[in-house]
Amino acid sequence: MVNNPSIAGHWPGDFDEAGFQQWAEDLRRQLCAPAVSLGLVFMTPRFFPYARQILEILRVHARVPLLLGCSSQSLIAGSLEVEQNAGVALGLYWLPGAELKACHFTEKEVGEAARAGYWHQHTGIELGRSNGWLVFIDPFHLDSESWLRTWNLAYAPLPVMGGLASGDLTEQLTQLYLNGDVFEEGGVAVSVGGQVGLAGMISQGCTPIGETWTLTKVEQNIIHEIGNRPAYEVLAETFNRLTPEEQSHARGNLFIGLVVNEYLDEFHRGDFLVRNLIGADPRSGCIAVWALPRAGQTVQFQRRSAAAATEDMTELLARVHKQLGGATLYGGCLCSCNGRGQNLFGRPHHDAQMIQQQLGPMGLAGFFCNGEIGPVGNKNFLHGFTASLALFVKKAQG
Repeated sequence: MVNNPSIAGHWPGDFDEAGFQQWAEDLRRQLCAPAVSLGLVFMTPRFFPYARQILEILRVHARVPLLLGCSSQSLIAGSLEVEQNAGVALGLYWLPGAELKACHFTEKEVGEAARAGYWHQHTGIELGRSNGWLVFIDPFHLDSESWLRTWNLAYAPLPVMGGLASGDLTEQLTQLYLNGDVFEEGGVAVSVGGQVGLAGMISQGCTPIGETWTLTKVEQNIIHEIGNRPAYEVLAETFNRLTPEEQSHARGNLFIGLVVNEYLDEFHRGDFLVRNLIGADPRSGCIAVWALPRAGQTVQFQRRSAAAATEDMTELLARVHKQLGGATLYGGCLCSCNGRGQNLFGRPHHDAQMIQQQLGPMGLAGFFCNGEIGPVGNKNFLHGFTASLALFVKKAQG
């Protein structure tokens, strides 16, 4: 095993063909591996006019056989989160024994995907031939919820990691990259199979508060009763039991966590799908949530803050480290919400540095998203205010 199976670099300047070629060649030399298996590229909108040229330079001068990525206003490379005038980020990965296959899809394909077996036919990947997917989506021209619903039907419980691109918000324009092609709609996906698995972590930036409860009366996204009591009463009681300092942090930052797998003996951090509270009515006793919960489902209220997000990521990274159990880690891709970074933590590089400290050093490339993709339990979801970390790992035999 080589000492450096992945590397990520950041180009901060304007487009300069000769300089860009040299940068790509230098990054490839630093990889110190027999070959590049996969390249991930992310670039800011100021490079849109040069995107095809940049892709060709990277493919030739970094010797990348499979290259994909998307646009974003802010980028991640190594332990850096570059949130202003970010440039281009490139990750190079040597994945020995991996079977990689990529595809592009559009809203038209999503509309046809209700047909059984459609995605298997479109991607050329049957369920047993993949260990997981890394996906980047254009949020303006594709119904991400509908896509993920049909993708889960085709491939769950395989993990799907990734995020929704960002770009020129005034024009509602993003770019997706696959080898030498630039797309302005749809999604790009790569299946990771063979001797390389896809592990990961979804840090939803919350800490649980109060007790776990059972929903007893639900109508669509309206929760009427929790534990046979008015839902608002339970929410108010949970809030009032916080310390004054905790209450101050919780105002405007309360969420609800919905258990995905009810068959667990105990529920811990990471077992809850965190969703927004979008309304609460003390007169009717109801609360409205950004989800479709069901009667009998276990829930726990959640609080989001910088401290809670740090606590959440610390615990989940420790859990990932333990689960890897010494398995070879080839590198990773981090898709972090636009609402994280300095906006949340008050300092730069928070998520990337934590990942490197607990799991690194490794090649880590990524971007700041308009939404994140990742699993909770055995199902994949779209998230907000989340860090979705995909890790390329050596697959355990058997």
